[in-house]
Formats: sequence, C-alpha cells, structure tokens
Amino acid sequence: MEYIVGWSYTFFTPKVSSTGEILSRTYKLTTNPFPNRCGISPTHKIKQVRFRPCHANSPRVTEKTHRRRSANYKPNLWNYEFLQSLNNKYNHEEGNKEQVERLVKDVKPIFAEVDDSLAKLELIDIMTKMGLSNLFEDEMKEALETVASIDNFTMEGHVYASALRFRLLRQHGYVVSQDELSSFKEGSNTFDRSNRKDIEAMIQLLEASHLALEGENILDEAKAFSTGILRGSVSGLDGRLSERAVHALELPMHWGVQWFDIKRQIDLYEQREDKRSNLLELAKLNFNTVQATHQKDLRDIIRWWRDLGLIQHVDFTRDRPVESFLYALGFSQEPRFSSLRKSLTKLVIFILVIDDVYDLYGSLEELECFTDAITRWDSEPIQQLPECMKVCFRALRDVTDEIAHDIGKEEDWHRVLPHLTKAWGDFCKALLTEAKWDHAGYTPSLEEYLSNAWTSSSGPLLLSHAYFFAGQTKLEDVADLLERNKDLIYNVSMIIRLCNDLRTSKAEIDRGDAPSSVVCYMREAKVSEDIAQEHVKGLINRAWKSLNVHCFGNDVTPFLRSYIDVTVNAARAAHMLYQNGDGFGAHDGGTGQQILSTVIEPLALD
Repeated sequence: MEYIVGWSYTFFTPKVSSTGEILSRTYKLTTNPFPNRCGISPTHKIKQVRFRPCHANSPRVTEKTHRRRSANYKPNLWNYEFLQSLNNKYNHEEGNKEQVERLVKDVKPIFAEVDDSLAKLELIDIMTKMGLSNLFEDEMKEALETVASIDNFTMEGHVYASALRFRLLRQHGYVVSQDELSSFKEGSNTFDRSNRKDIEAMIQLLEASHLALEGENILDEAKAFSTGILRGSVSGLDGRLSERAVHALELPMHWGVQWFDIKRQIDLYEQREDKRSNLLELAKLNFNTVQATHQKDLRDIIRWWRDLGLIQHVDFTRDRPVESFLYALGFSQEPRFSSLRKSLTKLVIFILVIDDVYDLYGSLEELECFTDAITRWDSEPIQQLPECMKVCFRALRDVTDEIAHDIGKEEDWHRVLPHLTKAWGDFCKALLTEAKWDHAGYTPSLEEYLSNAWTSSSGPLLLSHAYFFAGQTKLEDVADLLERNKDLIYNVSMIIRLCNDLRTSKAEIDRGDAPSSVVCYMREAKVSEDIAQEHVKGLINRAWKSLNVHCFGNDVTPFLRSYIDVTVNAARAAHMLYQNGDGFGAHDGGTGQQILSTVIEPLALD
C-alpha cells in the first residue's frame, strides 16, 4: 500500500529556468514516526516524488472554479468591556494570603485525628477533588505510605474500599496489582441496585477501572460490570447519587480536568452532614484565589487579541478567544504557569484561524503556496495570495517570534524559533494532505486517515510549545527529550483528534469537509454511524491505556513530570471541550457554562 501521509524537505538544488523561475522541488514523503498504540498496523513505503512548485509570482493563483465555503459560525459571545471588568477581589486583599495560611494550619491536624485507613483515603480523595492536594502534599504522602504498607487490605464494604485504595495509590505512583480489584467478581450476583452502598461501590469501581494499563483484563471486566450496574440503576437513584453516577458514566475523573470539576465537588461536600467548616472555607478561598490569576490572564489575552486586529481580515473563521483560553487553562491551572496559558491561548486562536483557511477558504493551489510559506517561514510564496491569507501569515510569524522571545529571551530566542516553526510546518502539511483528499473526493482508510490526523489534531504543535514553558531544560536537549516522549505526544494527539471527530463529524459532512475517522470507518467497514462511533471510542480507550504508563510513573525528573502532567491534561481538556458538542464551533454546548463557572464567577464566601 502506497500513499502520502506527510512530507518534508530534503536537501536539494533547485533547477532554474532562463527566466529565474524554480521549475521543481524534490520532497521526501514520510510516514508516522511514532509507535502505533491504537491497534492500527499500516505498511507504508517511503518514496521520492515531485510536486509542482508554488507559483507565487503567477498572475493567477486561484482556480476559476473554486468557491469559498462558509461554516456560518456565530460571532463571539463575550463582550470586551465585560471581560476587562473582571476583577476577582481575592487577588488583591491584603489578608488573603494570611487567611489561607491560617486555614491550612487549622486543617492539618485532621490527618492525625483520622486513624481508620478508609477514612484517611476518603480525606485524601475529597481534598484532591476540591483542589487542595498541593497544600497538603507531605501529609497526603505520609497517609498514603501508611495505607500502602498494610498487607491484605480488606474491610467491610471491601469493593468500595479496595477500589478507592487502588485508584489513589496508583494515581500517586505506587505499584498496585489489578488483582486487588478481583473481589468484585465474588459478589457480582449479590449487588443490590437499590442499595446506596452498593451503588457507591460501583462508582468507585468504575473510576478505578479507567486507570488500567494494556493487558489488565480484570480492570476491563470491572469497567463493563460497573457500567452495566450503574446504567441500569441511575433512573431510580436520588438526586445527588444519580448525578454522581451519571457524571462517572459520562466523563470519569481520570479523563477530566480536575479544576473544571472543583465547584461541583465543593457543592457536594457542602451538602454533607459531616462536612468540616474550615476545610470547606479553605477550598472556596483557594479556588477564588487561583481564579483571580486566571482572570488576569484572560484580561491580558482579550486585550492582545483586540489590539492584534486579525479577525477583521478573516471574518470567515471562528472568533473564539475565550474558548481558546479555557482550552489552554485545561493544560495547567497553577498560577506560576501564566506564560504557558497565555502563549497556548494565542496558539489555539491561530490554530482555529488556519484550520478554517484550509477547510473553508483557500483553493488547493493557494493552500500549497501557503504551506510552502509556513514550511520555509518565508513570505515570498504568499505575494499573490488573497490579502486575508497574507495578513494571517504575517500575524502568525510575528506572534511566533513573540513567543520565542518569551521563552528564550533576547539571548536564545533564535535557537527556540526553529522548533516552533517546524511544528507549524508539520501541522500545515497535515492540513494540506486533508485538503488534497477533499479536493480529489477521496476517502482514506481509517489507518491512512489516522497516520495524518494525529498531526492535524494540533497536538504535536501545542505540546512542542508547551514543552518550553513546563520547566527548565537546556535547549540542546529539546530534540532528544521530545524524541524520548514521542509515544506520549502521539497518544495525546490521537485522543484530541478522536474526541474532535466524535462531536464534529456530522457538521463537517454537512459542510463538505474531508472525512473524519467516524466517516472513514463507516465507509471502510460498511457499518452504521453508531457502530463507527463505538469503534472510535474503543481507540480512545486504548490510547488512554498507553497514556497511563506515563501518568503513574514516579521515576522521572520534576521537570519531566511537569511536562507529562501538562501533556496528559491536553487530552483531558479535549474531552471537556467536545463532551457536549463542538466547543469551538457552536454556542449551544456546555462550553459557555464552563467558562462562567470556572473563570468568571467566584464562589460565595460567608
């Protein structure tokens, strides 16, 4: 099987005509260099082919038959003055830091007061869910060490306790065998769907099952069993328990961005009769304090986007600066990572614009010229392109230079820039491949599609930029470290792509865009859309199993751990963004409500 899945320059000497026109360039086609973790085993050949040069100086670039498409995107919902007025008071109050420190001091003795192993686990669990784990790292580590040292961990309600113990220990890097959860089989015929404790146990078992590694069949069985019990029980449960069961079924904790769920967890804790007032107050105050930093980041981004003025030249594209910020926020919420969030937001905004240039606006010949300019990082090929594409390229070049300066400062920015421009080149070449398929009316096989789609997902582009902000490392080590973590980047990128495809394939079919993974599999396997979607969900599950190897290792440097955390969060952010629809394209999903809850509205404090 031979086909093009990507392309890159080889070294060459161009042939030149008597008029000085470059007659041809040689490109080397490349296949996916990453280990395949989604059960796809294509056989590719590498070959040399010749492409027509980009006729940048030709008086006619656009094909006469090309028609500009429209996705009819709705305008930006968010008012500039409103966003600039956001000013969470917890960012400025003099006594705020002292109050947090006082509450932390008040809460710490709780760990010593709790003797029971299950109670320790439940305390760690609720603190983590409410976003407080970074304030009690030492205390949590000591408590987990105590629980991990207990042999033959059994107690009443053992499925609930065993599942909670398994999840927390594995999340914190302890080696835990899947055999510890085999006990659910013993009572599989005695679970009472009307019994609250049994439902609680099933929720814990389902959450634990998503931490599975490849080959852990007991966890696969646990997922199927708990899913069946919960789906059959949810309609008869009371309000709060039903909500928790539905949430676990729709988006398990391990696949979601913890920060985006904190308000819900605080609300659940506040309704408990055994709540501790000082712990509740600390959770609320901590959320508001961190949110204040996020609001400042958002104000900076909105001001930058308005001043840039690009949207006036690309009115066919999505104007989504706030949604882009929410996506970037999903990568990391720590106040110290403001530069990461703001740079990634700029990146996401440009990804949306350029994706729409390829999907909606450009003719194939225009896109070839545009790709040539991006790959060479040279404006010469764009001179005869439409003005909006020229403006887009120049703005991207300026912003990428700005990000390179932010990373490398004055002395090293020029060494950072090639890494960033290469990522943009790879992304645009992947988009061009899809544009060629679309232009030819060609539907690739699923394996052929995915060989290109992990790059067009924008995952490698985002994560190559994120690498420079997640910690400190020598610039000469960048290529080596990214190479050693290519499996991580590949699987995260696949999840981003597949989550996107599950929610956007119908709209893209209606617009006449190139086929998605769902459509490719439907046509290849001759199955219904529902069956194709289930297949894609299976690919996502496999990718997560590969990711879990990276999630739970504790033998990496602090810098690499920060990068791994940011990278895995990229997959979680994609789940959030596409959970209820197209988080970037439509306004009728849950993205707007998530923005209000997470970024706009602080928690009320007594």
